[in-house]
Amino acid sequence: MEIDKAIRNCNDRRLKTKYNNAIYVVKRALALYSSTEEVAFSFNGGKDSTVLLHILRAAFFLHKEEEGCSVDGLEKFPIRIIYFESPSAFPEINSFTYDTATNYGLVMDIIQTDFKSGLEALLKNRPIRAIFLGVRIGDPTAVGQEQFSPSSPGWPPFMRVNPILDWSYRDVWAFILTCKVQYCSLYDQGYTSIGSIHDTLPNALLCISNSSGSKEKFRPAYLLSDGRSERAGRAKRFSPSVLNPKSNGTSNMDLQKQSMLTASVIAVGDEILFGTVKDQLGLSLRRKVHSIGWSISHTSIVRNDIDSVAEEVELRRSSNEMVFIYGGVGPLFSDATLGGIAKAFGVRLAPDEEFEEYLRHLIGEQCTGDRNEMAQLPEGITELLHHEKLSVPLIKCHNVIVLTAANIMELDLQWDCLIELTRTGDLFPLMEPYKSKHLTTKLSDVEIAPSLAKLCLEFPDIHIGCYRESRSGPIIISFQGKNEERNQLATEALSKKFQPGAFSEINLHSPET
Repeated sequence: MEIDKAIRNCNDRRLKTKYNNAIYVVKRALALYSSTEEVAFSFNGGKDSTVLLHILRAAFFLHKEEEGCSVDGLEKFPIRIIYFESPSAFPEINSFTYDTATNYGLVMDIIQTDFKSGLEALLKNRPIRAIFLGVRIGDPTAVGQEQFSPSSPGWPPFMRVNPILDWSYRDVWAFILTCKVQYCSLYDQGYTSIGSIHDTLPNALLCISNSSGSKEKFRPAYLLSDGRSERAGRAKRFSPSVLNPKSNGTSNMDLQKQSMLTASVIAVGDEILFGTVKDQLGLSLRRKVHSIGWSISHTSIVRNDIDSVAEEVELRRSSNEMVFIYGGVGPLFSDATLGGIAKAFGVRLAPDEEFEEYLRHLIGEQCTGDRNEMAQLPEGITELLHHEKLSVPLIKCHNVIVLTAANIMELDLQWDCLIELTRTGDLFPLMEPYKSKHLTTKLSDVEIAPSLAKLCLEFPDIHIGCYRESRSGPIIISFQGKNEERNQLATEALSKKFQPGAFSEINLHSPET
């Protein structure tokens, strides 16, 4: 009951509301299932399940009080604990879990197989019908879940109960600090989201700068000012085997090809399709993508409707490439980008309380409609990329990054912030930028075509293209690759195929400008 008293006596109205809602969900579950043998709690030693443990304890005793039972004689918490012990777990997590079980007299079922197999075996031997989980919106496993959600097809049947589904990172730490409960020591070492020893590091945003060259130190997890960066210490999705090949010779072409990562650019807007406005953002964005060494594999313009956006994102989402999308974000009926992304990934749009806080600070009372409509984001797949120079964070949904810029100046700011976040958090690899050389010639297309075709085979690591700036103007041949020496070799090889003076080098704006 000490937990309930601590919450009642605090001045945090938001925490009180979150706590009361969670208590209601737990008491409802306890009323639905006639015996504590029919419910269990999956505890993993992390901050979220630590919070849920104490909410379960408080709710159980409150539930018994309402039934007219004396809580004085209830010393032990009767709900069974399920703990999946993994060889890749941090030792601190194991120690904290077992110490917690001892301190609160918890009855634990320890499972050392994978989650699904262990659960199947457990449910065969015990009459468990519902399992409490410390899942929060934003967790990878939270997609499509409600506070009461049946298990997924192919899994043993049980009810998933998620009392803290709508809690934020801030809410979790507000509860822990207000109630003064023990938590895993890793959180005092800068870890903010703990997985296995193979994919978890301290959050770089909590690093204390140290000029002495000694081991880095980190502030505790509860000092992370932006909860949207909670998972910044997790291993990233993109891990190309070769990012910066040393050799520039032709024998290293296969390695260079492996190092070329690709991206797609999607513009959303009827006004672009109808020719009402010129798509200046697309040109600038493509140049920026090339400036970080990525190759554009696809660019498209789609209409302002959810199905059109969903269809295009669906085509790109399964590829191992980044997708940059802009346009169609805002409060208007035609702003269909986020809805289209949600549909492409098979999730719904759901209100994001922390994102709504940013919008409230930005628009104040100017919004006459429901602010939640503007703060609805694809559920369970959204990561908010916060930067102090941005009034509203950027939105990342798996490999799709949403840029909200409406003009070149805003795009420049958002891109600079994105690159800065990438350098500190490895959102995606920054490659060697493309170098460019340009030749011009008065020769005709027919004269140079055979030689250019052979040149492309000789230099597969270089993008070779031809165009004219005017119908009657000279042909311009562009060479774009990661290495200046290779570009130079390619231009020299082409020049040797013709009479001296047939080509001359010119300076043009390169993609990295």
